[in-house]
Amino acid sequence: MKWLKLNLWKIPLFIIGFSLFEVLLFRFLPPVITPHMLIRWVEGKVEHKPAGISVKWCRIEKVSPYLIQAIIASEDQRFFTHNGFDWEQIDRQLNRFRRLKGLNKLSKLKGASTISMQTARSTFLWQGRRGSTSSWIRKGLEAYYTILIELLWPKKRILEVYLNVIEWGSGIYGAEAAARKYFKCSAHGLTSQQAALMVAVLPNPRRWSPASPSPYILKRQLEILQQTK
Repeated sequence: MKWLKLNLWKIPLFIIGFSLFEVLLFRFLPPVITPHMLIRWVEGKVEHKPAGISVKWCRIEKVSPYLIQAIIASEDQRFFTHNGFDWEQIDRQLNRFRRLKGLNKLSKLKGASTISMQTARSTFLWQGRRGSTSSWIRKGLEAYYTILIELLWPKKRILEVYLNVIEWGSGIYGAEAAARKYFKCSAHGLTSQQAALMVAVLPNPRRWSPASPSPYILKRQLEILQQTK
């Protein structure tokens, strides 16, 4: 028991050291498999809906500029100027929450998640159920990893990893795998229409699909195209 107490202080040091190692490693090497991908794979096995893991690393230079423009326009317009957290958007959402007056209205709030935050979550963590204890723990870790990648990675690397690890459908991760799945082309060959359609489904890629867009998704596609002009 005494030995345990004497060594408890080493746990946070180990966590910090390991997280720094992870972030520095993935600045130079591609995170081909992430915790999120593995968790989704296990969930599919448990639910008897195996989806596999389809991912193909693609350098940012090989990604269509239309897709990059659509991502920035739709997901995080201040990506290149903020430090990982869009404080203007966060303040706007907090003010909106105050007007709604009540936790029961929380589900109606739009997120203020930046590309950096989404990259940290998709690369190093897991998806938490909203309001659960694990979700709040994950949010804290997400903020921590967001700070680390903003400090240790250039913006170009954050965007490159984001484009390769985000979920684009059941078992589909990254722009290259998604482009080949939905449009039978490489990520580099995506047109502006296809790129906008892919980005339009990102809020819920397991529910919506670029292969069979609903009227709502087509409307989002048009909005994204207008934003990139």
